[in-house]
Amino acid sequence: AVLEVHWSAEGDVVYSCSADQSCAVFDVEKGVRLKKLSGHTAIVNSMQVARRGTPMMVSGADDGTTKLWDLRVRRCVHTWEHQYQMLAVSFDDTAERVFAGSLDDNIYVYDVRKRGEEPMMELTGHADSITGLDVSKDGNYLLSNSMDQTIRLWDIRPFYAGPAARRCMATLQGCVHNFEKNLLRVRWGPDDQWCAAGSSDRMVNVWDVQARRLLYKLPGHTGSVQEVAFHPNEPIVASASSDKTVFMGELGD
Repeated sequence: AVLEVHWSAEGDVVYSCSADQSCAVFDVEKGVRLKKLSGHTAIVNSMQVARRGTPMMVSGADDGTTKLWDLRVRRCVHTWEHQYQMLAVSFDDTAERVFAGSLDDNIYVYDVRKRGEEPMMELTGHADSITGLDVSKDGNYLLSNSMDQTIRLWDIRPFYAGPAARRCMATLQGCVHNFEKNLLRVRWGPDDQWCAAGSSDRMVNVWDVQARRLLYKLPGHTGSVQEVAFHPNEPIVASASSDKTVFMGELGD
């Protein structure tokens, strides 16, 4: 099973992570795999690529490690170890920090430049495992999806004045997790005004982040909705489900 997929910044390459303990690099135009990135020793649950700068990738796996990959040489250049499984990972906007959501309910923040073994910060507050992470387009905020049935909004600006415990700005309700324990993701909209998340109740949930309210619960799927993605220019959201279908829904103004 492929657990997460992302485009490169240039749009010519697709990166993925898989249950076969690896990540992969695909050439979109030729439709061939360019490289298999091996190093994890268990299911790779999540991966993300840097938005700009040095082409880097981060991955998190059931072996408890968060790995940093240099895509120029296509090999792992650093590994952060943890005692519990890592279920969701993301870079910040400048790829200077890595966010890693764990089975132990916490989000760990690692410094990519210093690459110390210990996290530079921990974001605590969720009461169950973290299944999805996404950084806003402006780089100031982080969304996290958790099995505690909440989406949390975090202030991740580097010069934030205050303790890490106060970085949680809001809690969004509506997303449902069930006994299946699927890795339900969360995604920002193109202008950071809306966000969307999958749900085990077969609905696609869309929130107005600034107003802190649920705007839409879109039906149609017959299985748990795992992943969502917004169109970059149009009010359209796509959703992928365990019912083996991808739906596209148009949103109102």
